[in-house]
Amino acid sequence: MESATTTTTQAGQPADDVATVERARRGDAVAFEGLLAPRIDGLFRTAWAIVGREADARDVTQEACLAAWRQLPSLRQPDRFDAWLGRILVNACRMHLRSRSRVREVAMPEGTADPIAPAAGPDQVAEIELISAAFDQLNPDARALLVLHHLQHQPVATIAAALGIPTGTVKWRLHAARQALAAALDGERR
Repeated sequence: MESATTTTTQAGQPADDVATVERARRGDAVAFEGLLAPRIDGLFRTAWAIVGREADARDVTQEACLAAWRQLPSLRQPDRFDAWLGRILVNACRMHLRSRSRVREVAMPEGTADPIAPAAGPDQVAEIELISAAFDQLNPDARALLVLHHLQHQPVATIAAALGIPTGTVKWRLHAARQALAAALDGERR
């Protein structure tokens, strides 16, 4: 009976992925699609959590995938593909949130708001709206850190690799983001 073991690189990337990244770097679109297929749902969920809107998350995810395809030849460490792709996605989310802050939004008529789960009671709905309003006040960097750590359950070291910053900096910024969210929640409750 053969053992099905997967060889991984020092960075934790499966060895098969590294070979696929190399093929994609040489212009193999099928290899690139093969890399994205198992990752696309996670990319989309992360983008949605950061930008807060499904349609915007779809746009940001697509922008990040296109940027990754264009920048793939410049990837120096194929065994760090996931961290590199995560950094591209977070940067795309940041750019989107910055550009969105410059766009004037028109309110939709009543009844077109995001649906709330039917099991949510009035208190839960109020708390969800409160947290959402406080989260919207945070800067894109704080949003990204909170989403990656608390919603995606990524360890600090993984976030540091994805953002290209030291782990100590991630810890400090995560602490500052939590404080900013707490302050925003206090402001919303008043």
